[in-house]
Amino acid sequence: MSKNGSGGETRLGISGTLAERFLQTEITPLLALVGLLLGFFAIAITPREEEPQIDVTFANVFIAYPGASASEVEQLVSTPMERILSEIDGVEHIYSVSRPGQSVLTVQFEVGEPRDEAIVRLYNAVYSNQDWMPPNIGVLQALIKPRGIDDVPIVTGTLWSEDPAVGGHELRRVAHAIETELQRVPGTRDIDSIGGPDRVVSVRLDPERLAGFDIDFAELRSALASANASADAGSFAAGNADVLVQAGAFLSRPEEIADLVVGSREGRPVFLRDVATVTLGPDLPESRVSFGLGPRNELGLPVGTQHPAVTMAVAKKPGTNAVEVADAVIARFEQLQGALVPASMHATITRNYGATADDKAKTLIKKLIFATLSVIILVGLALGRREAVVVGAAVIITLAITLFASWAWGFTLNRVSLFALIFSIGILVDDASVVVENAHRHLHMSGMSLARSIPLAVEEVGGPTILATFTVIAALLPMAFVSGLMGPYMAPIPINASLGMLISLFVAFVFTPWLFYRAFARQAATGHAAGGHSGEQDDRLYRFLYAGFDRYLRPFLSGRAGRKRRLALLGAVLALITLSLGLVAVQWVVLKMLPFDNKSEFQVVVDMPEGTPVEQTQRVLDALAVELTGIPEVTNYQTYAGTAAPINFNGLVRQYYLRAEPHHGDIQVNLVDRTERDRQSHDIAIAARAPLQRIGERFGANVKMVEVPPGPPVIAPLVAEIYGATAEQREATARQVRAVFESTADIVDVDDTLEAPQQRLLVSVDRARAARLGVSQSSIVAAIATAMGGEDVSYLHDEASRRPVPIRLELEEAAKADPNAIAGLRVRNASGSLVPLSEVVHITMTSREQAIYHKDLLPMVMVTGDLSGDLDSPLYGMAAIASALPDAGQSAGGVTQFLIRQPPEPWAASLKWDGEWQVTYETFRDMGLAYAVGLVLIYLLVVAQFRSYSVPLIIMAPIPLTLIGILPGHALLDRQFTATSMIGMIALAGIIVRNSILLVDFIRQEVARGVPLADAVVNAGAVRARPIALTGLAAMAGAFFILDDPIFSGLAVSLIFGILVSTMLTLVVIPVVYYAYQYRSAELGTQPHSP
Repeated sequence: MSKNGSGGETRLGISGTLAERFLQTEITPLLALVGLLLGFFAIAITPREEEPQIDVTFANVFIAYPGASASEVEQLVSTPMERILSEIDGVEHIYSVSRPGQSVLTVQFEVGEPRDEAIVRLYNAVYSNQDWMPPNIGVLQALIKPRGIDDVPIVTGTLWSEDPAVGGHELRRVAHAIETELQRVPGTRDIDSIGGPDRVVSVRLDPERLAGFDIDFAELRSALASANASADAGSFAAGNADVLVQAGAFLSRPEEIADLVVGSREGRPVFLRDVATVTLGPDLPESRVSFGLGPRNELGLPVGTQHPAVTMAVAKKPGTNAVEVADAVIARFEQLQGALVPASMHATITRNYGATADDKAKTLIKKLIFATLSVIILVGLALGRREAVVVGAAVIITLAITLFASWAWGFTLNRVSLFALIFSIGILVDDASVVVENAHRHLHMSGMSLARSIPLAVEEVGGPTILATFTVIAALLPMAFVSGLMGPYMAPIPINASLGMLISLFVAFVFTPWLFYRAFARQAATGHAAGGHSGEQDDRLYRFLYAGFDRYLRPFLSGRAGRKRRLALLGAVLALITLSLGLVAVQWVVLKMLPFDNKSEFQVVVDMPEGTPVEQTQRVLDALAVELTGIPEVTNYQTYAGTAAPINFNGLVRQYYLRAEPHHGDIQVNLVDRTERDRQSHDIAIAARAPLQRIGERFGANVKMVEVPPGPPVIAPLVAEIYGATAEQREATARQVRAVFESTADIVDVDDTLEAPQQRLLVSVDRARAARLGVSQSSIVAAIATAMGGEDVSYLHDEASRRPVPIRLELEEAAKADPNAIAGLRVRNASGSLVPLSEVVHITMTSREQAIYHKDLLPMVMVTGDLSGDLDSPLYGMAAIASALPDAGQSAGGVTQFLIRQPPEPWAASLKWDGEWQVTYETFRDMGLAYAVGLVLIYLLVVAQFRSYSVPLIIMAPIPLTLIGILPGHALLDRQFTATSMIGMIALAGIIVRNSILLVDFIRQEVARGVPLADAVVNAGAVRARPIALTGLAAMAGAFFILDDPIFSGLAVSLIFGILVSTMLTLVVIPVVYYAYQYRSAELGTQPHSP
């Protein structure tokens, strides 16, 4: 209870009671101090990352079926396993690739599915069904490799040397030596070394000498395995001591292997060196990694020089701070220079996501500070210096507690969570400024003491402030339930903003009154109000505003006489909305999921025709690298032939880590920091695409530019999944669709999953003749596999080696390329004689079978692409391709197209669009639903406040007016309308309704006091214009600081232009609409009310 100015008592509600309870208590400043300390604590311990960590779980299941054809693998392995995997809860998609001899399945769990639980369910499903195949059919045990966001390396260091004598083998040995040292860094997880051949004891066989000494492969295999045996053979007691016995010694030197006796001839031993060449050294490289320097390299070395390299990729443990782990790993790298890393080698950091995360977090924290200061200065100009100090302190405490709440919720400090606070600064300041403004008004109007007037002032605005705050929360919070990959990416925005607004409300009712009381206690005692606006100044502003509203608004408030003007206003507003929407139709405003960010890297992905050797792939990469050295922003690059570059989140989703065939190539291109270049990374990649692809065409290579996506990654921006009854039908349809892709303007990076014909040497066994000669087919297959593919029959026991060193039997490389060498191999028959394979085999040249792709148990072929050019949005490319494809009902070669689901009749030629379209559809669908739910919640809140079903509709009428600002704003600044633009549009609904509530509430109060409706409407505009403008300007000021961000500029444009236009229109439309609704039933005054 509190006494009012007339001496009566006023019953206080929750807001006034909170203000009264904490107004003069000593606990209030302590609570504020605790809030500040919690904020500092949160900043110190919250992990920093550049992007939100999306909990997406993948798993690959590898199942080998040696010797089986692709069709047999599909029918006997892939399809049955897909059925098993599809029964697991939480699985979103199942992909499979069936190749000769192997099936690779990919299980994609739904976003947000707990990783550990999902993997346990996967293992349980696979291993509880191990009896799905007969044990002797030849299908090997499944190998499961889970993948997740924490498998993405945060630091990569590349070892390279200018010394020609230092090759990949030496670099790899050094890399293995320092892996353990890096693993000792707290927070590190997987450490992989990419590039360089491993050590191997190569036993190169001479088939002719083997035949001459009457020795076959099986005897060599047995001799090596039996000679490399050792065991603890027990102990015995002697001389009062226990003596250990070890039987045999392992092979530890290549000379020992060469001296092994593998047979005898004419009573003399035959040594291994007599029939083979034994060497210890680097294996023949199946992949190649090199390091090149660009124009902006920091070493000052010549541009374009390439050196063999090994890249070390370091991932972090879940929940650890990326900045701290990355800094510690790099510090350890530097410590190892000159110790484990020789002086002749360089260790260059080629990825540091910790630095980018820290830089982004620091930049955004600075923007948060500047946005807060700008809003405080704005409040100071509008209300006064002391009032600004009170409001500023409240905002700072609100932000501090919100940061702590964000950490407690589980968010990291990343660009999205910090942008949520920056864009909501203007909203957070509103609660405190409303309380301060009303307390300041009561300070001048009432004769009461501050201790009495402040709770009354808080109570007076408490109800509308609570309602207005919850309307904004109601608009934003449903976005937290957006599904798919985009859901977790956007979640910090609605949750952090909503938490901030709730905390802001509490601070406004608890701390703000206390600080206002301390700041103005002396002025209240002396009756002097220095630092605030005088009554004359207030009156002058009011008269100016009243005159303006009376002049321009009064003609619409003339009962039936003003009806035509009101209809004309309605028509003008509808025309503006229509014209604004027309900007989308004429493509002045382009729709896109998210624009590209300005990163310091991009990737060039090269696909050679299947069957291309790794040497040719490397030659193509070298030619592309020469072109890259002409880009002035390039610092360095790494080429990867026959292996994959260290993955990023995009590579995780696209499964680039599986790119390990000789015809696969990657170039990782690193640019100088964004602050040291004028061009955006996206512009650099676009400029590089055409010359690189021209080089690729000369070599028959498919060259694609791959940038780090700004949000959820997809397999490709444009994906057409082709379905059909037979492989021939799918292939024909895919080629038809690819032709349309290639003929459509601005469509680039076109590719498909069809494979180029690859030669295959088929060695078929004449079973009848082999049986007559007493030769088993298994011995023939084993001999050919050993000779051509190599067989690790045992391992060298070298105490200094950090990796197992295999002893590998195989033919010389030159002999492998000669089919006659296979024919000259000999195997022992049942009678003990050696039989040449030429007697029992036929050698023919055939083609390798095509891989068979499945998605969700349906066979399909994918055609992929991207869109470049002015629009730079794959959605428009998809629309152009879709319109160019013939429909199934129009021609025999037509294709039925599906947008959001797989075809219900997959046996007909059909196409399902995927890629960025799928994410865009799901995101905007869910955001549209969130928008609708938000509007319903706002309506319910306003109905509860005004106890009317129709008045809330008037209050919400200005929401469509935001389009008049948002879409022209995007067109004016040449920005794409993205998901972040939609976020700003949703937030605007709450902000605009907040303004409408202030207007309608004041009009109703004036009418209740007996003021004529027209005068009340004009007066409401004059009185509420300043707080409404202050709220709008504060929100615009906060949004201004994110206008330069490539991704979140859409949100800033929506807020700035939406608030600017809709606020001005709200001050006109809401009074006119409310008047039109009420004037028939209201009793109009005869004299206009004037100030």
